[in-house]
Amino acid sequence: MSAMKKTVLTVVCASLMTMSALAPAVADDKPGKKDDKAKPPANMSTVGGAQLGKAGTQVNLGAGAPVLPKALSGRSWIVADAESGDVLASHNAHWRLPPASTLKMLFADTVLKKGNLPKDKVYEVKDEDLADVGEGSSLVGVKEDHTYTVHDLWLGVFLRSGNDAVHVLANMNGGLKQTVSDMQEHAEELQALDTQVVSPDGYDAEGQVSSAYDLTLFARSGLQDADFREYASTARAQFPGEGKGKKRDHFEIQNTNRLLTGDYGLNPYKGIAGVKNGNTTHAGATFTGVAERDGKVLLVTVMNPSSDEQNAVYEETARLFDWGFKAADKVTPVGELVPPRSVDTSGGGKGAAAPEQQKKESGTLKGAEKAAAEEGSSGVGIALAITGGVLLLVGAGVFVVNRRWPLPDLVRKLPRR
Repeated sequence: MSAMKKTVLTVVCASLMTMSALAPAVADDKPGKKDDKAKPPANMSTVGGAQLGKAGTQVNLGAGAPVLPKALSGRSWIVADAESGDVLASHNAHWRLPPASTLKMLFADTVLKKGNLPKDKVYEVKDEDLADVGEGSSLVGVKEDHTYTVHDLWLGVFLRSGNDAVHVLANMNGGLKQTVSDMQEHAEELQALDTQVVSPDGYDAEGQVSSAYDLTLFARSGLQDADFREYASTARAQFPGEGKGKKRDHFEIQNTNRLLTGDYGLNPYKGIAGVKNGNTTHAGATFTGVAERDGKVLLVTVMNPSSDEQNAVYEETARLFDWGFKAADKVTPVGELVPPRSVDTSGGGKGAAAPEQQKKESGTLKGAEKAAAEEGSSGVGIALAITGGVLLLVGAGVFVVNRRWPLPDLVRKLPRR
């Protein structure tokens, strides 16, 4: 096949995938309306592979592969290799559902990548910064007329899922409207085409949807950033309270990710390194996590389990992690996590990122190594070196990008107990 024909075929395939992703889909997206009998649409996006667009559970078990856990009630879930991008199994992966605070992963990845808010920047909060925080929102306790560093605010976003901290950072980024626009643009760059952003904090809003597939893309992209990894893996930190100067009080905040910190009847998951949980009346419980075991790094997303089990979203995530680590080399992938559109796949041999990106990643690696030598505010000091990789081009007429991609440097995790 000539190079020209290959190029045309690649463009056509990409166009068909995009058209499928943009096709109308049944989305349970109206605030205040919860339908336990809602069913996934018959036709969903096929971004990442045709099998991912099918309703129901998708898994290709090989010889010796363990069966999937029976106690799974999530409307949608996905298990993927964080480095290769292989999707090991999924259930309604592209069902467009309310994301709750897991959408904060996209918010963080978008704003952190802009690099316009250095972590040591000090900001005095104004009344208007908090004016649009939704009623009943999760809050970290940001106060008007008080100052906070950008670092403080990010801890508030990740640990307490503080919508107040999100709104302050969004206003520092140019306002809510600008931030929503930035997030939508970044989602499209990541090929997260199931996602429609209405509010940067994930608060229930009509039309605001994402999918287990897209949330996993957000986590994978965010984990490229050392600051994102630090915040997502921090279990506890001190947050500024009332007062000013030397008289200012601080109080402890704990991460609401219960696989990281544990809960009554729930132990921290060994090897967990983040990422983000969420819960609203309409979205139910949502969660995306990343964990490592024996050099294998997996991403799991679970959306809206119907089980009455305490901590159901975390229990089901843990079961999927356990299954994934056992099954990783014994299943045929049902699809892949696609790379960002800007990843250079033309004539690069190994498909490496652009030189400026390589330079940035090299700097990130050095910074992460330095950070790993110090014990953070959470007491999480153990770091694992996760190998990087290369971009693989798969032939057979259709070129599929499959980059061994996240965690090019170090991932923090809780000490084993």
